[in-house]
Amino acid sequence: MTLDRAALAAIVDHTLLKPEATADEVTALVEEGARLGVFSVCVSPTFVAHAREVAAGRLKVATVCGFPSGKHVSEVKAAEAARSVSDGADEVDMVIDVGAARAGLFDDVRADIAAVRAAVPQGHLLKVIIESAALTEDQIVAACEAAEAAGADYVKTSTGFHPTGGASVEAVSLMARTVGGRLGVKASGGIRDLDAALRMVDAGATRLGLSGTGTVLDGFDGAVAPSASSDAGAY
Repeated sequence: MTLDRAALAAIVDHTLLKPEATADEVTALVEEGARLGVFSVCVSPTFVAHAREVAAGRLKVATVCGFPSGKHVSEVKAAEAARSVSDGADEVDMVIDVGAARAGLFDDVRADIAAVRAAVPQGHLLKVIIESAALTEDQIVAACEAAEAAGADYVKTSTGFHPTGGASVEAVSLMARTVGGRLGVKASGGIRDLDAALRMVDAGATRLGLSGTGTVLDGFDGAVAPSASSDAGAY
């Protein structure tokens, strides 16, 4: 199979999560995303309503929950997610309690995800950020299993804010094998060029979180690049 510029753009969450972001910058993000043909924009919860208004149905709006630490009680995460959906979010990317995962408390991880799932109605996607660079392989597998058991739609590698790093081909491949196509896999964090993006897709990513989307897509230079798989954001 081949993956061209348009097909890659169609699986991108065009992202702006800097704490210093302004409403004007979110407007510019949405307009750039629409021009590039991305699947969605991903913005902070305070900007969901604004992004929804600017997007005017041209693309989806995603947001984050419990971001970036995941160290919020489940009731707070659920309330945040519910408010974001009310404000117009189509998708919610929640952060697990990474410390609980590192401690092996996967019943707690599953319960945390389930609380947010209950606040995010079916028809709105829930992605679960596991911060894969901070976990062992066994912990990655267990976190993905907890996400699936709790009803998530996606597992996601990273916030992009953790000091251990972002997405890796190895983590994406392990996550994809674990969920076996039953959930989507989002790779995010540190994907800054076309080669890195395509390697993530080849490893099993069905969605990409990119802040430098234009730069990544410009890597095509009008050519078609080979890829083992493509997914236009079905999850």
